[in-house]
Amino acid sequence: MGLPSLASLSPAAGRGVWHADELGSADAQVIGTGHAALDAQLPGGGWPVGAMSELLQAAPEDHVWRLLLPALVQSVAARGGPVVLIGPPREPFGASLAAHGLRPEALMWVRSEAAAARLWACEQALRCAEVGAVLAWLPQARVGELRRLQLAAAQHEALLFVCRPESVAQSASPARLRLRITRCEADPAQIELHILKRRGPPLAAPVLLPARGERMAALLAAARLRRKLRAQQQGVVAVEAVVDAPPAANVVRIDAWKMGGANALDRLAVVA
Repeated sequence: MGLPSLASLSPAAGRGVWHADELGSADAQVIGTGHAALDAQLPGGGWPVGAMSELLQAAPEDHVWRLLLPALVQSVAARGGPVVLIGPPREPFGASLAAHGLRPEALMWVRSEAAAARLWACEQALRCAEVGAVLAWLPQARVGELRRLQLAAAQHEALLFVCRPESVAQSASPARLRLRITRCEADPAQIELHILKRRGPPLAAPVLLPARGERMAALLAAARLRRKLRAQQQGVVAVEAVVDAPPAANVVRIDAWKMGGANALDRLAVVA
């Protein structure tokens, strides 16, 4: 006796069948990424809540904040708790985050170089109902350890992002969603998001996003214009050069921001 075909199923049963050549719908809550082009390619139109989203890249922090900030701001507003950062490679720049809506006092930074300690801290943070989201850098995590985090995120309906090196792209992963982030070779002002795993067909072309937000792009354009005008006023022939790196900025410690907000805002003015 052969297996029943899809055509023999009732219409109600057929509606619950996901076809692999179609973008799947979300089976749980999602939070919009804040990037319309990316939302259009994700099941349910956003980051899955109660599941792991894995971000792979060559440099451990490149473009992570640009990609995740809109969702982190939404999550903090919805749950009221902090974003827990576990093992970030650099100290967050509080003034810049605040300018995009994420208050530095809404961040909790867990420092540890030990892989086991990072995993433990990540699992404990996922169990806290008040935590808005968990963003962890776990370059040495194994598949079994990631599966535990995936289960913890599902049990407590937490928003979980795990950053890992680009070199593990061919390795198995329990993540619901998996993206590789690279700089666009054709246009350095853009970043490419390669969706390696989703509930849907493979994505033929990467999703392109601006490497910087509108505010930062405007600041850099204004800075280039000021340099050009200054050179012209001094009688110097300005040589146009493409400068991709932002001007040097002071790092504002999170605890320093809490003690005196005025100083942090002043430093933001210096950056601008």
